Amino acid sequence: MKEKSPKVSVIIPTYNRAHLVGRAIQSVLNQTYQDFEIILVDDGSTDNTAEVIKKFQEKEKRIRYIKQARNKGVGAARNSGIKAARGEYIAFQDSDDEWFPEKLEKQMRVFENAPAEVGVVYTGFWRIENNKKTYIPFPWVTQKEGNIHKELLKGNFIGTPTALVRKECFEKVGWFDTKLLHLVDWELWIRISKYYQFRYINSPLMNSFYTHGSVNDQLPIICAKTMKLILSKHFNDFAKNKILLSKHYFGIGFSLCSNGDFQEGKDYLIKAVKANPLNVKFLLALFLSFFGQSVFNRAIAGYRKVKNIKVREEM
Repeated sequence: MKEKSPKVSVIIPTYNRAHLVGRAIQSVLNQTYQDFEIILVDDGSTDNTAEVIKKFQEKEKRIRYIKQARNKGVGAARNSGIKAARGEYIAFQDSDDEWFPEKLEKQMRVFENAPAEVGVVYTGFWRIENNKKTYIPFPWVTQKEGNIHKELLKGNFIGTPTALVRKECFEKVGWFDTKLLHLVDWELWIRISKYYQFRYINSPLMNSFYTHGSVNDQLPIICAKTMKLILSKHFNDFAKNKILLSKHYFGIGFSLCSNGDFQEGKDYLIKAVKANPLNVKFLLALFLSFFGQSVFNRAIAGYRKVKNIKVREEM
């Protein structure tokens, strides 16, 4: 008889996380909803990741292991998992994160009662760094479900490991863009949100641990260059809101100026001012940039110092 396909395929990309991946795997196995398979995509690890996974496989037949010959990045690893997935729904877990036991059950319950136009169900989560917990989505997010395309253009507020996605969404809009070195999840949500609605569970259903070398630990210059690619790819959408476009231009310009690519950074500050000439902060940053990188960096350092003093005084 043909083996019954699981309802959910859980994809876990990992790279040299032998000391952490076991926690991620166990948090999936501990789910109260059990109709799933786990696809571990080893993105060219050089540590003993394979040995850790093999021990889980000896006890759990639902775990499948894919080893990529070389490190291709998290987007490519997730794409390999999607290609191999047999489930109707795709979930993502990061190898250094931890789901809460009821996560999948609550998400599947939403899908069971949702119309076909709902493509993604995501949850809140705790981001933990240096023992400090921050709840995400952030307070600035005003629309968390339904047609959230415009809201997503402001920035990403959906953690990839919180999302449960209909597999048909990838057939409609494509997979993760492997040309991007960062923000691959945000760019995917932007594409999906053009065709599907999102549902949100207002409850923290996972812990996201900030660890050195993780996908969240990226150099500012890499983030800025990735933002340039995303703005270019979806320019028609961003251009509909000049104020928002100017904020993204400013973010790119400020990051480039502060991290060694001064001339291009100044060009983006000019773009920001042209898109929103009434923003005093943008005008001041552009003004400072004409005095050179040394003056610009000293001014920014002074501003940050004063801001930190003010925050401490208010605590």
